Amino acid sequence: MLLESQQTDDGLTLRLSGDWRIENISEIEAALSEFPAVSGRVQVDCTQMKSLDLSGAWLLQQRLETIQAAGGTVSFTGKPPAHFRFLDEMAERETLQTTPDDDSVTLRHGLAWIGRRAVRQAVQTRDAVGFFGHVSITLLRSLRSFRHMRLASITRHVYETGIQAIPIVSLIAFLISVIVAYLGAQQLQQFGAEIYTVDLVAISVLREMGVLLTAIIVAGRSGSAFAAEIGVMRLNEEVDALQAMGVDYYEVLVLPRVIGLVIALPLLTIIADAMGLAGGALLSSLLLDISLTQFIPRVQAALAPTTFWAGFLKAPVFALLIAMVGTYRGMQVRDSSRELGRLTTVAVVQSIFLVIFADAIFAVVYVQLDF
Repeated sequence: MLLESQQTDDGLTLRLSGDWRIENISEIEAALSEFPAVSGRVQVDCTQMKSLDLSGAWLLQQRLETIQAAGGTVSFTGKPPAHFRFLDEMAERETLQTTPDDDSVTLRHGLAWIGRRAVRQAVQTRDAVGFFGHVSITLLRSLRSFRHMRLASITRHVYETGIQAIPIVSLIAFLISVIVAYLGAQQLQQFGAEIYTVDLVAISVLREMGVLLTAIIVAGRSGSAFAAEIGVMRLNEEVDALQAMGVDYYEVLVLPRVIGLVIALPLLTIIADAMGLAGGALLSSLLLDISLTQFIPRVQAALAPTTFWAGFLKAPVFALLIAMVGTYRGMQVRDSSRELGRLTTVAVVQSIFLVIFADAIFAVVYVQLDF
């Protein structure tokens, strides 16, 4: 017997027993259907119940709400099951998410949504600035004491983010320069100016494409790795363990990754520039009959003294942005693996956006400085 009712002077007492689970859903529905509708006081006793899941709790709650709608009052012997509180929260959330039909209410909710987004963005901006400040202070403290630099960890990250990325960076830079040289040659040949293909490849690779493509590849490769690694440590409570031991986890987890990437990305940029020029030289030789002995002097004549440095100086800034965003999003991971995946994706997207945005700022500054 799952449900037993007893009439008392105070009203009707319902004693629940047995297993109120989805396996017994038909018996639960039958027991509740036999329970008569009353409009007085109903006391629910769950002390004899062996187990309860959401299915049984939902059916019981629906029946008790019917009693309350008929004018009755419902109370529990002791505390009501926790499942009821969860069902009430879900019902309230569904009510809040329902879009109202009234235009004025819709406008108010739209303004409220804008306000919430603005406040959330302001809080995230404040946290990001605080994170950058914390990393900067940790770096200054480490510079005063050489043993805090953790050279072994920095070396490992230079190897993982730099040396292991050489094949993919070289291949992408080589192929992109070949594509640019091919398309440029096709257009310039119409005017008999195919020799300027060398200028096009050299300037575009050294000033823009070499460092920009390298930064985008590193953002997708290393930025996501930073966020995922630190995020998993967050989920496994390894960061909390470091903090409990009195270890500065910024010094252990964040700073070596930032320094390692700031060292690795400029070196990768040099390799990408070299492979880009090699791709341009190869296509010029095959398509335009410009030999290497002609290509190199033409490159030297086309380049200004600042051409290489205009691209190279961007690399540390791009590396700093990628490393800061990746580690910051990794530190934000909480609660679940789903949040880990979401923040890893956010880290990659924001890193690439900030790299392109910073590149646009560099372009404007270089034009103003005639650099």
